[in-house]
Amino acid sequence: MDDDDAGLWTRVRQGDELALAALFDRYDARLFRHASRLLTHREDAKDAVTVAFFELWRKRASVRLVDGSPLPWLLTTVAHCARNLERSSRRYRALLDRAPVAATATSGHDDSGVLSALKRLPEREQAVVVLSVLEGYPEREIAQALGIPAGTVKSRLSRAKAKLRDELALEGVRA
Repeated sequence: MDDDDAGLWTRVRQGDELALAALFDRYDARLFRHASRLLTHREDAKDAVTVAFFELWRKRASVRLVDGSPLPWLLTTVAHCARNLERSSRRYRALLDRAPVAATATSGHDDSGVLSALKRLPEREQAVVVLSVLEGYPEREIAQALGIPAGTVKSRLSRAKAKLRDELALEGVRA
């Protein structure tokens, strides 16, 4: 444990974002390697590290250091995040495996413009629309598959439908 960790940690606890950035620069590569060993996808490993640092900042008043370093806490948090991401990914893949293939999605032809409007939605809204409207899954199963609360499914679906309705109205398509 070098003195720099103790000094940086004192500054982080006082709300110094630059000190957090310095800790990130110091431990990012090591935490990424740790997450990469636990996860299948590189992007998930990046997410796990990001979430761990977000939690470090959020819980900075209660984080327990080991020998004056936040590294053990960060390694543990990255492992927890990795397990959560892997579990969520498995549920999502299982749901997709059970989903029937829609004829309209495979035909590649869209005279109405609905599919192109759907593709312009943010990815998280697309996922909810596809699972709910096109595939017919109930909100509870969508929430479980995406790892989000049922209320979030409802709000994303409502927002996406409003966007689609507005966009299709501009194109002259009756929704």
